[in-house]
Amino acid sequence: MPVQKVNDSSDLDAKVPSHLQRTSITSLTMTSEPSHRCVKTQEDPLQRTAEHTSINVIFFGTLAKDFSQSARQGDVVLLADFTIKKSPSFLRDKLHPCQLEMDGKDDFVYVSVICFVKSLPLCRNTIYAKYTYVPLNDLKPRTVVNVYGVVTFFKQPFPSKGSDYCSTLKITDQSDFKVGCNIFSKKLEDHPILFRVGDIIRLHRFKTDVFRDSMSLLNTFGWSTVTFDGTTDSPVVPRTSSKSFHFGESDIRTVQELRQWAANQSWISNDLKVSLSTVKPGMYFDLTCQLLAKAVMDSRCILLKVWDGTKCKHPLLNVAVASDALEGESTIVKDRMNLTANVLVYDNHLEMARELKPGTFLQFYNLHALLQRAPDQQPDQSEHLSFHLHGGTSYGRGLRSLPAESPALQSLKSVLEKHVDLDEYDEVNDGTLLEIWYTPPEAVGWWLLPNDEETVRTCEHNTRRLTLARVKRSTPPLSCHVRARVKKYKPQQLYQCLKLFCSNCKTMEDVPDDSAVAKVFRESAKDSQPCDEQWAATSSASSREPGRTISMHISRDMVGESTHMQLIFIEGTTLDEICVLSRDYKNLVPVRSVNSRMTLMDLTAPFLFSGDKRYYGCKQCSLNTFQNPVFTGVETWDEQAVAQALGVQLMQYRLLIQFELEDQTDTLEALLWENTERFFHVSAVDASGSQDLQDKIQTIMDTIQPPDSSLEERPWLDLCLSVYTVKDDDRNKVCYQITNTEIKEE
Repeated sequence: MPVQKVNDSSDLDAKVPSHLQRTSITSLTMTSEPSHRCVKTQEDPLQRTAEHTSINVIFFGTLAKDFSQSARQGDVVLLADFTIKKSPSFLRDKLHPCQLEMDGKDDFVYVSVICFVKSLPLCRNTIYAKYTYVPLNDLKPRTVVNVYGVVTFFKQPFPSKGSDYCSTLKITDQSDFKVGCNIFSKKLEDHPILFRVGDIIRLHRFKTDVFRDSMSLLNTFGWSTVTFDGTTDSPVVPRTSSKSFHFGESDIRTVQELRQWAANQSWISNDLKVSLSTVKPGMYFDLTCQLLAKAVMDSRCILLKVWDGTKCKHPLLNVAVASDALEGESTIVKDRMNLTANVLVYDNHLEMARELKPGTFLQFYNLHALLQRAPDQQPDQSEHLSFHLHGGTSYGRGLRSLPAESPALQSLKSVLEKHVDLDEYDEVNDGTLLEIWYTPPEAVGWWLLPNDEETVRTCEHNTRRLTLARVKRSTPPLSCHVRARVKKYKPQQLYQCLKLFCSNCKTMEDVPDDSAVAKVFRESAKDSQPCDEQWAATSSASSREPGRTISMHISRDMVGESTHMQLIFIEGTTLDEICVLSRDYKNLVPVRSVNSRMTLMDLTAPFLFSGDKRYYGCKQCSLNTFQNPVFTGVETWDEQAVAQALGVQLMQYRLLIQFELEDQTDTLEALLWENTERFFHVSAVDASGSQDLQDKIQTIMDTIQPPDSSLEERPWLDLCLSVYTVKDDDRNKVCYQITNTEIKEE
C-alpha cells in the first residue's frame, strides 16, 4: 500500500530508508534532484510562519484516494520520491514557487495520525492540531480560513438545484463585520446544528470570496462545523455529527467571549422570547413549543397541535379532526383554555412534520399568525387566530426538533410543569365534542388559506380572495385577490419579454436584434460622405476600412458650454464601433448623410446610444427632421431631451409576460404588463443593458416555476388581479392582468 500509518511522528524517522536524504521545504527548487530525497511536513494549509514553508502537493490515481482516506488536517506526513514541478498558483496563493507531484508508481507516503478528542476534561498528553482563526474583518478573498462567529440569520438545510442540501447563514463577531456563508452537502447530518439566532458557530476550512460586493464563505474539501448554544453561562457543549474533532481550552474561551459580546448587542435580544401570550395578528415570529398531537389533513397539509404553556390573548382557531386521524394525546381541555395553537404546515416542510413524534420539543421559524373566521361564525363575531407555516425558506422559514436537554428549553419546561394536572381532565365526551368547531382546510376552502411564500400584495383595497373559477364567472370590471401557482408562462426565452412601447399611438413591438441593427449601420456607412451642416462643427477620421470615413459632429451653439460633449452626432460607424465609443461618451446619436444633409438612420436602429443603453423611436410618430434643430438652454441631456430636440417620439421599454395560473378549481391566463417592473423590482430600461438584471428576472422565474418541477412542487403566489374588457373585432374580450403584486425580496 503506497500510504502507511504510524502511531507517532517520531516513528517517521525510523521509516526513512537509508538511501534517502531528508530535506526541508524551503530548500526545494526547480533544479533540486528529487530522487533519493524525502520531505517531512504537517498537513495544514493555514499555517505560514515563514516564507515558502508551505507547499502544494498533488496526488494522482490510487495514491490520491488512499491519502484522502488516511490523512486529515494536522497529521504529520513523510513524502518520498516525488516529482518537483512549477506551481501554477504561486502568484495567487503565495505559497512555494514549486509543487510536489506524487503519482504512486515509486512514491510512498507515511502518515502520523494526530489524536482528536471531542469530550471534556481534556487529556493532558493528547497532541492537538493547532488552528488559527481569522477575525471576520480581516478576511481576504480566495483564501481558506478558520473562523468563529455569532449567527445573525440562518435557514435550515433545504434541497439545492443539484443533489446537495444547502444551508445559508450570516455571522458576525466582535469586529461587527457581517459575512454570509453557504454550505453544500449531500448529507443532512453534516450541516450545522443551529437552533436560533445568537448561536455560536465554528467553521474550519472555508473558502472566502466576494459576492455582490460582500465577503462570503463556502465550504471546501475537508470542511467541518461545530455549533454552541449562545446563552450566557450555559455549559459550553459542542454540537456536531462528526465522530472526531478538535476542541480545547482556547475554544471554550472563544465561545465565552463571543457569548458575552453578543449578549450586549441589541439585535440578539429582539423577538427571541415570543410566546403565544404575546403573539399579535399578522406578525411573523419564532416559537419554541411542545408538540401535543398531529394529523395529516391531506397530501398538501399537516396539522400540528402545539403549546408553550401560555395563554393567547386572542381566541385561537381550533382545527378539529376525527379522533382516529389524530396521532398523540387529546387536547380538549387545553383547547378550551385557549392553550393549544393549531399550526398548519405546508409544502417543503411536510417531510419534517411527518417525522415528528408527539411530545417532541419544536422550534418554528417565521411562523405566521393570521385572523380567520370559522365557517359557522356570524359576520359580527370576532375572528380567531390561526397559525401557518408557509412553504419555502424565505426569512429562514422552517421548523426543527430540539433535543430535550437543550438549554433553550429550561424556561419552557418550567412553564409546562405548572399545567401538568390538566392531563387528568383531558377526557373526550359528547359534551366537549359539541363545543369544538370542525374547521379543516376543506371547510374554509383550501384557496382561502393564505400563503405569501413568494409574492406580496401592495394594494390597499380589502377584497375577498376568490377561486379562479369564481373569477372567470365574475362580471368585469373587477379587482380581486387570488392564490394560484404558475402552470406555464411565455415567452420561455425571457429576453423576448422585453418590448418597445409607444405611449402616443400604443404601438408595441419587439426590440430589434443586433443583426438587424448592424445591417442598418452597414448600409448607412456605404459611400457615406460627411454632412455639411452650418449648425455643426465636424471632425473626421479614416476608418480601418478603405473608403469609409468616421465623422463626429457637435452643435456650434454648444461649443464652449459645459454640455458640449453631452450630445455628439456620429456618422460612418459600424454597430460594434459605436458600442465601444458609447462607453466613453454620454449620448451618441448615429446619423447618415443624404445630399450632404444630416438625417437620422432608419428607426429600426436606435436613435441614441447612452452607455449600455439604447433608445428607439417610434416610426409612425417621429418627425425625424434636422430642419431647425435647437440645442441651447438644456442643462442636462438625457434621452427625453435628445428625443425632443430631434423630433423623435421616444419608445419606452416594457416587460411583458403571460402566465397561465392554476388553482384547485380552474386555470386562467393573466398578463404581467403595467406592474412588471414593480413585480420584479427591476427597471425595464436598466434591464435592457444589464445582463445581471436579466439574470435576476430569470432567477425569479426559476423560483416561481422551477425547471423540471411538477405543479405541486411550485410555490403558491398571492396575487391581486384586475379583470377588464377590451375590444377585439367589435367584440368585448375579457382580460386578466396581475397588478399591485411584487416578489418578496429577502
